[in-house]
Amino acid sequence: MARIARTPGHHRLPDEAGELLDLYGELYAATAGRVSPLVGSALAGLGYGPRLAGAVTAVPRWEDALAWDGEHLDTVAPLLLDVGGAGKGLLVDLVSGLLDEEGVDRHVVDGSGDLRIRDVPMRIALEHPADAAKAVGIAELTDGALSASASNRRAWGDGLHHVLDALTGLPTRRIRATWAIADTDLVADGAATALFFDVDPAWLSRRGVRWARMLDNGRIERSADFPGEVFA
Repeated sequence: MARIARTPGHHRLPDEAGELLDLYGELYAATAGRVSPLVGSALAGLGYGPRLAGAVTAVPRWEDALAWDGEHLDTVAPLLLDVGGAGKGLLVDLVSGLLDEEGVDRHVVDGSGDLRIRDVPMRIALEHPADAAKAVGIAELTDGALSASASNRRAWGDGLHHVLDALTGLPTRRIRATWAIADTDLVADGAATALFFDVDPAWLSRRGVRWARMLDNGRIERSADFPGEVFA
């Protein structure tokens, strides 16, 4: 990532990056360009990092800035990529895979907001984004992955948080928290990010995502097949 941020060109990425970049391509299309790994410079410009907040930075379009062939990433300029919208989910899946290889068939990998569950019945509280001591619902899961995201996490100023709209370069406002369940945490994590926007329901269905989200007025929306209950 550091080399990509310094030098444009033809970059060979690690094998596990293929699945991650492929998913980001899907998320970019499913949200009409609002979820993108190209928001890194915009996040830094808003003060997410060692620098103080500055001017809003425009986010380049995927089709203008990079090309991905499944193995190599071609960039036309130095790019500060941010894959935090799905990357932690991939890491959780990789750890779960290592446990599988060691014969640990029943396990839970907890990535703080990202869970990969294998044959362990669980009831998982959906944390209220305004009060961590309260829950707005319960998810019930024995196998699969659950990811949660909220605008009160990784927030550093008035209205400033980590979920940026790539079309505006600014934090999204309408959704306060999201929860997504899928077969893998990579998909669940990416879906939790996409649910801050108007995401194509056909993509959610194709990827087997079951979901809930809290709007800025406190109302909760959920998919009909969400495994659990909501209280608001």
